[in-house]
Amino acid sequence: MNISTLEKLVVDALEDIKAKDIEVINTTRLTAMFDRIVIASGDSNRQTKALARNVQNKVLEAGGHVVSMEGQDTGEWVLVDLGDIVVHVMQPAVRAYYNLEEIWSHTPVRHRPHEADARHETF
Repeated sequence: MNISTLEKLVVDALEDIKAKDIEVINTTRLTAMFDRIVIASGDSNRQTKALARNVQNKVLEAGGHVVSMEGQDTGEWVLVDLGDIVVHVMQPAVRAYYNLEEIWSHTPVRHRPHEADARHETF
C-alpha cells in the first residue's frame, strides 16, 4: 500500500470515531525510520483505545500491516506503528505535555555557504 493511501486510510479511521485535532506530519526529511506521524486526540481512555483499535482494524482490512500497538492498557497515549506511518492517539493533557507536533514539525536548517567561501569553490 502506498503512503498516500495508507495516510488517507488512517485519517478516515480516526474521523470515523470522532478524533479531534488530527495532524499529519511529513517526516521523510527528518528520519529514515518512517514517513509520516499522525497525531490525534480522544476525550477519554475509552475513546483513545477505540480510535487506535479502529486504525488497526481498517489497516488490516485493507491488507496493510500493523507492526505493533502500545499503550492500549491505560489509553492515555496509544501508539500504532504501521511501519511507514506512526499514529499517536493521545488524551489532550498528555498531548499538550509531550507536544510532539513541535518536536517533529521542525525541519533541519540548511546552512548556505558564506558568499566569500562560495566564490573560491571549484567545480
